[in-house]
Amino acid sequence: MASQGEFAGAKPAAQARERERETWLVRHPAEWRQVGIVGVYLGLLALMFFVPAWRHPLPFVLACLLSFLNAVVIHNHMHRGIFHSHRLNLIWRGVLSFGALYPASANVPAHNLVHHHFADDGQPDWADPSHVAFRWHLLNLIHFPNIAGPNTFAGVGRWAQVTKQQGFFRQYVGELVVAFGLTGAALLYDFWGALLFIVLPQLYGARCILRINLIQHDATDPSSEWNHSRNFVGRWFNWIMCNNGYHTIHHNRAGLHWTELAEAHRREVAPRIEPRLDEPSMVLYLLRTFVLRPRRPLMRARDGGEAEQRARAERREVAEKQAAREQTGPEGAAA
Repeated sequence: MASQGEFAGAKPAAQARERERETWLVRHPAEWRQVGIVGVYLGLLALMFFVPAWRHPLPFVLACLLSFLNAVVIHNHMHRGIFHSHRLNLIWRGVLSFGALYPASANVPAHNLVHHHFADDGQPDWADPSHVAFRWHLLNLIHFPNIAGPNTFAGVGRWAQVTKQQGFFRQYVGELVVAFGLTGAALLYDFWGALLFIVLPQLYGARCILRINLIQHDATDPSSEWNHSRNFVGRWFNWIMCNNGYHTIHHNRAGLHWTELAEAHRREVAPRIEPRLDEPSMVLYLLRTFVLRPRRPLMRARDGGEAEQRARAERREVAEKQAAREQTGPEGAAA
């Protein structure tokens, strides 16, 4: 039986599909914001690499911040492809992979199918906050990518060997070739210029997007329907982050387009979630949690019950079908 939230979201979802049919090239007009973020980021990398006058701290810091946003765009794109054209979506994965120095398709098993469902299949989340356990919590934030990264890519390798998604391995390898091939060519052309002004920004974004898992899920309740994620609800923050601050509703309804998350959070999550898990500012949260209070907050957990386990199984099935559609296109998914 469909939940009240699903009925409430039916009309906006129908309106979103109608907008998709009316737009040129992209599925939703707001996608141009994501295209612009990536375009500015790659343009800035090119300026720093080819124009020595741009090699100073301000462009470098901005490139690192944009690299993180490039990883945010990867997240959104791997849930809902930006373009109408399936081929263009696959090409765009390659562009994003270069920006992050890892294959964008890794998000399918690592994020869409594993992280979104925590440990409900009996296997641990590859990016679970419990993988780090320093008493000084700032060390957990710093060290977390060193654990979650290898866990993730080992898991992706195992999944690639058994997946039935058509073309996943070929696409994954193609993205590896693009990401490391272009970066390697830049290193051969100008080693120090490429290392400092391309590779370091790439790595900053890739490592920070892993840290988001710790920030959004540490000291939450992964067995709860509503209290499994921390949200950052600042308006300007979510404009820049393409609504990635609304994490609870994204976990529960991963099929929603990112432009719909703010309203869905206010309608479905805000009345039910523990107030402490709706943070007005990520900056203030980071200062309070990792600097001013060095001890790690206590993890909270409880038995989510059979109803929640069934709901998660249903969401997993939906996520797998959506991932298959994004990988093979409408024709392949229908087959």
